Amino acid sequence: MSRSVRLVPALAALLALALTGTACDGGVRGNPGGSGLRDPYFPKAGNGGYDVGHYDLTLDYTPATRRLTGTAVVTARATRDLSAFDLDLAGLHVDSVTVEGKDARWSRTGQELTVRPHDDLGQGETFRTTVRYSGTPRTLTDPDGSEEGWLRTADGALALGEPVGSMAWFPGNHHPSDKASYDITVTVPKGLQAVSNGELTDQRAKGGRTAYHWHTAQPMASYVATVAIGHYDIARTTGPHGLPVVTAVDPSRAAASRKVLAKIPDILDWEEYNFGPYPFSSAGAIVDRSGDAGYALETQTRPVFPADQLTVPILVHELAHQWYGDSVTPASWRDMWLNEGFATYAEWLYQEDHGGKSAEERFTELYEEGGEAVWAFPPAKPSGAAHISDSPVYERGAMLLHKIRQKAGDDTFYDIIQGWAAAHRHGTVSTADFTAYVEKKAPDQDFGRIWKDWLYGDGRPDHP
Repeated sequence: MSRSVRLVPALAALLALALTGTACDGGVRGNPGGSGLRDPYFPKAGNGGYDVGHYDLTLDYTPATRRLTGTAVVTARATRDLSAFDLDLAGLHVDSVTVEGKDARWSRTGQELTVRPHDDLGQGETFRTTVRYSGTPRTLTDPDGSEEGWLRTADGALALGEPVGSMAWFPGNHHPSDKASYDITVTVPKGLQAVSNGELTDQRAKGGRTAYHWHTAQPMASYVATVAIGHYDIARTTGPHGLPVVTAVDPSRAAASRKVLAKIPDILDWEEYNFGPYPFSSAGAIVDRSGDAGYALETQTRPVFPADQLTVPILVHELAHQWYGDSVTPASWRDMWLNEGFATYAEWLYQEDHGGKSAEERFTELYEEGGEAVWAFPPAKPSGAAHISDSPVYERGAMLLHKIRQKAGDDTFYDIIQGWAAAHRHGTVSTADFTAYVEKKAPDQDFGRIWKDWLYGDGRPDHP
């Protein structure tokens, strides 16, 4: 005979919860999102399990003490069931973390801030993570020896992020494959200004401090987000179709910079003719003292220039990045040539159209006299993280584009570069995406030799 077992109601309820999931997790059985996206050169950059849609950053910075306090509200969508996820944050002290308004457990290991929300997150769920943090933000040193992150300047600070420096001043998914819109509000002592990407939507003074609120509606990779704090001469003008153009220049460099910056509307007009409609809702530049950063950078809508590097060719280069790099963004750092090869070739085309050497002449000079550095590695296969900004990525990348132009002819070539910018506007792309696009646009041409010799081949190709 069998004996039935009768459970008391409370015990039965507990057993049911154990089998179906607790009340707080809604039955979701998630896994950790994972640290790092296994980028070929920066494997810890970015994180798995979610896609960020928006960053709302509220920062307060005092240059005299170098203290930054921040609140980052990161709105994201889970791409799989999550019990935990990571954010990239280098240095700084985490004061608290909440997910959907509930306190979350968290831990730190290196640049990884691991967050364990109170409730598991289901695939497709949109959630908000709020991180409150403070401290002295770091200046980071890249593998190639250059500095990024939070750079201290004579009267403030300059935040530059390529490739991973943005994690020095806000927590996020710091890989170019995850782009988002931004609101950045920066409060500074009265008399200083804070300039960032996009459009200034509000400015308020209170208690001896001023808050500047900048809004970027179009998707932006974190490495081209910026904040510049200090004394600036700010000028506003318009570009093509009434496009707002905002420039911020260190007062000691304003007179010397004015003539070059005045060319921004004409350069944008020329680039629109060659590359297609400008992809953002504002443009401009930030010019700091020469010692504040050793390089120019294509920060979205408002490229940053050291005063001694503000020349017309470099301005053309960084503005071309608004199409190629900022709007059409590399899926990994291996695809860097899709940024730099295009921007370098833009310089060649601009000079060709403005009384300088032709692109053919530039190509021939590099092929015959470029030296070993140009042929150190193929543009699509940099030899390591320290070399993603070396000559082959720039010059040989531009030479590859010229080979495509030679093969396809001018009409088809301009269809290719304009169509590429339009088809992938505000997206992320790989080298394979580009080669497939070229072959689709010019189906009667065989580009196999060009890909083999110029894109992936070692050494100097046998034939120019």
